[in-house]
Parts: sequence; structure tokens; C-alpha cells
Amino acid sequence: MIELKERPKAPIIIEGFPGFGFVSTIATEFLIKHLGAKRIGKISSTKLTPMVAIHNSEIVDPLEVYYDKKHNMIILRALSNISGAEWEIAGMLIELAKKLKAKEVIGIEGVASESLGKTSKVYYYTNQKKGKFENIKVENFKNGVVVGVTGVLLLKEKEIPLSCVFVEVNPAMPDSRAAGEIIKVLDSYLGLKVDYRPLIEAAEKFEDKLKQLMTSAKKTSDQKVQKDTSYLG
Repeated sequence: MIELKERPKAPIIIEGFPGFGFVSTIATEFLIKHLGAKRIGKISSTKLTPMVAIHNSEIVDPLEVYYDKKHNMIILRALSNISGAEWEIAGMLIELAKKLKAKEVIGIEGVASESLGKTSKVYYYTNQKKGKFENIKVENFKNGVVVGVTGVLLLKEKEIPLSCVFVEVNPAMPDSRAAGEIIKVLDSYLGLKVDYRPLIEAAEKFEDKLKQLMTSAKKTSDQKVQKDTSYLG
């Protein structure tokens, strides 16, 4: 279920859920903070591990919805592993896009690469006009496998205006530099005028926080499995 305090008209919706290199999580976190987006809602599902984080004595929902009024842009922030709930969350997102008459839904994802240089390559897929991406010199994504919420959206792309931005990442660890490349593309594509230069420093600091949250989430999930198993023993 998606709960909203506000219902923007014809917004752009950016979705990014934990995946390879955590680039989606790092990039959405950076956009929220850099643009000063405010929290307008949350996403809940009974298929997710029942947990919350507490930061500065305040509850942080695992899946939150933020809004940047200046650019009329909704950003989905996810700190929780959504494994098992991808179809349901994607369905909620499609329903939200239809109700708000979203101008465009943009999915951001990392794709695993074993041969990374100093700069991660960025690719796009869209069912909109391709010229805008080609003008900013982003290559079309021709071969690869996309999973998770973005994968579901691609399967149902005829239902919504959809674009995806993919970046090569190191799958073994949070990849700040790859997240920076995502921000550069979104900055040019959406005309955000985002100063992405501080991203590397900001993202590296966030990585420590992210690692702690993800480690805590995994530990909590593992403990829950052990607890459930003990009931059967």
C-alpha cells in the first residue's frame, strides 16, 4: 500500500531499490538531500520483513516517498531488502503513476560488470522519444538482464511512460562512482542543475550508514528466520 499526504499532478517518478552496487539507493538518497525533497508518504507490504530503523529517536520507514516541488518530482527511497515483494511494489508503482498521471517513471539500476575502468558506462532504455538521451550521449542498452521492480516495470512498460538508466557497477560493494554517473545523466536529462561534484564524498559517508542499516536489516531478518524455525523444532 502507498500512503501519501500529498498528490502531485503529473510528476516525474524516480524509483531505485537496493541492487548491484547499491547505486539506486545512493543516488536517490543524494537527490533527496541535495534537492531538499520532503517526505510525503510511505510504502508498506506484508511481504516485507516487519522492521523499522530508528534514527535520532525518530522512526525511519524502510520504504518512503519524497517530493521535490520545484521539479515536480517524486523519489522513492528504499533502505530495505524488498526480495519477495517486487511484483507487489511494482504494481503499486504502476497504479500510483496512473492515478497521478505521471509524466514519466524513471528506473535507475546497476548492472554487474567485471571489467570496470575509472568511469562506469551508462545506458538507457525508454518507450519515450530517444532523442533526449542520444543528445546527452548515453548509449542504448542492447543486451543484459534486469531483475527486481525495474524488471517488472519493463515487462509492463505499455502501461506507463517508462525510461530506465543503467550503470555498470562493481557488484561486490557499494559503488559511489557509479552512482555519480547516474546523477550526471539525470541532471542532464531532467535539467535539475544538480551540483553532483560533492556526490563522491557524500556517498562515501552514506555508504558507512548504508552498510550499518543493511547489516542490521540482514541480521534482523536472519534472526526472524531462526525464530520461526525454532517454533517448528
